[in-house]
Amino acid sequence: MDMHEEHIFMNTFDVHLTYLFLLPTLSFTYTKPPHQLTPLPLSLSLSLSLSLSLSMNGTVVFYTGMGPSHLLPMVSLAKLFLQQGLSPTIITLDVPFIPGATAKTVSSLSSLNPSISFQILPTNDLAKAEFSKSSPGARMFKFLQDNNPNLLEFLTSFKKETVVKAIVMDFFCTAALDVANQLEIPAYFFTAFGASDLALFLHVTELHSTNSVAFKDLGKSLLNFPGLPPLPASDIPFVIQDRESDTYKILMETLPNLIKSKGILINTFESLELKSLNALKKGLCVPNHTTPPVYSIGPLVNEGKEKEGEEEKHETLSWLDSQPKGSVIFLCFGSMGGFTPNQIKNIAIGLENSKQRFLWVVKIISNPKKIYEPQPDHDLYTVLPEGFLDRTKNRGMVLKARVPQVEILNHESVAGFMTHCGWNSVLEAVTAGKPMICWPLYAEQRVNKAVLVEEMKIGFELKGYDEEIVEAEEVEKKVRTLMEQKEGKVMKERVESLKEKAIEALRNDGSSSEEFKRFISDLFMNERIIPLQSTYIHKNTRVMLLYTNHRSNSEPYIIPQFSKS
Repeated sequence: MDMHEEHIFMNTFDVHLTYLFLLPTLSFTYTKPPHQLTPLPLSLSLSLSLSLSLSMNGTVVFYTGMGPSHLLPMVSLAKLFLQQGLSPTIITLDVPFIPGATAKTVSSLSSLNPSISFQILPTNDLAKAEFSKSSPGARMFKFLQDNNPNLLEFLTSFKKETVVKAIVMDFFCTAALDVANQLEIPAYFFTAFGASDLALFLHVTELHSTNSVAFKDLGKSLLNFPGLPPLPASDIPFVIQDRESDTYKILMETLPNLIKSKGILINTFESLELKSLNALKKGLCVPNHTTPPVYSIGPLVNEGKEKEGEEEKHETLSWLDSQPKGSVIFLCFGSMGGFTPNQIKNIAIGLENSKQRFLWVVKIISNPKKIYEPQPDHDLYTVLPEGFLDRTKNRGMVLKARVPQVEILNHESVAGFMTHCGWNSVLEAVTAGKPMICWPLYAEQRVNKAVLVEEMKIGFELKGYDEEIVEAEEVEKKVRTLMEQKEGKVMKERVESLKEKAIEALRNDGSSSEEFKRFISDLFMNERIIPLQSTYIHKNTRVMLLYTNHRSNSEPYIIPQFSKS
């Protein structure tokens, strides 16, 4: 169809009008009150260089659980909203057993993201006192639930200063839906884990009312969940293994809030978890209830930079620069993932016997069942086998400090990743094109392991992950398999393909970008801003009219007519 000129004339209704031009790679917004409107030419030049922006006033609040693994994905999500002209404010709480830890993380993130506001809520003294009494799994849920009054107080005050368009809450903050509803703020949830995990947790809420058997009593019996490969009952997250536990009871009370929200945003992409996403979107996980819209908007991955203005190269990266391409196995197990001295010795022996180059981030703990509590520090030299560091100094690096994991995974010297299967780490490995050796430790990581190994086939399982000890021989075997054997090469090719699909998903017309556009459109609907019929005036060029009625929510919308050739 040839380009031609049309005009739209609007009557002077008491509404505000926004003309949004959508081209293949750019958009431009033009807003005027009706009395200033003149005939608007619709002929557009594809060579226009205009800023990509959808102008919307107001703030979106993000409420997250504690710790970097919750904060970092939420920051990445907030940046997407920032690009749409919305002001993001992230709310979190201090970690009760590590005072000041959250403030330190927030300070670093704030310096890197000056356009995002951060707020650390004061914590309820009673919640702090009760924290130490709860079972480990129940602690975070109960702590966040008990801090609802502080969230309510903050949001009540905050709403007087700005228009709060929506609140996006972490999976751990499900109890906060009550606060959002009380203040009439549209509420969404964001899961920093994958679609497979969400499918499992939602289906467990369904099973709760139809089944009385506890997962802990089923041993390794294989169970079927919508959208997942068969799972041994022992791989179900510990927090929902025992129906009589405090954690289980809290979750069964608060998890149903997920499907009472306006929608759920998931840090994943279609090519990675299509089966689980289909199960969610078709309502198979909660067949007796209505599943809200589900949006796969990932992969949202931390950019890797630790501090603003950071120029000095980290010692690990300098060491990797001196190693041959594709020669190093990287071992790192998350901010809370640690091992007993005995297990550390077995890992060390396995690495030494594998004859492979390695970069190993070590965390030594005394009691794996108390990962949420402070534990005594250990001297690395007294825990590692005698002479290990000397014998491996020319091909290995061992350290206890935090490392720039994203940059390490993307370094050309790194060939593979031994990981605890935390979802952030999984996405970082996928987007770096690195195959994994899977050693799940806690939370939903066993589910992630099953999906990585059985469904995606981009990870090797370490036998013994569910036993007291993973033997040195198993560590050696899996490292050699990934680094030396054909299986490792095939897996490398498979994850490289997923890396390309992750890049495609985030392109302007990619699946995740389209999902986020769908979310924004749905958010407009909730805010009573309606995208109307499109008029096509040139190949791949679209004009869309948006408007909102500011007179009264009860009054009908005026739908202008488009001329169409």
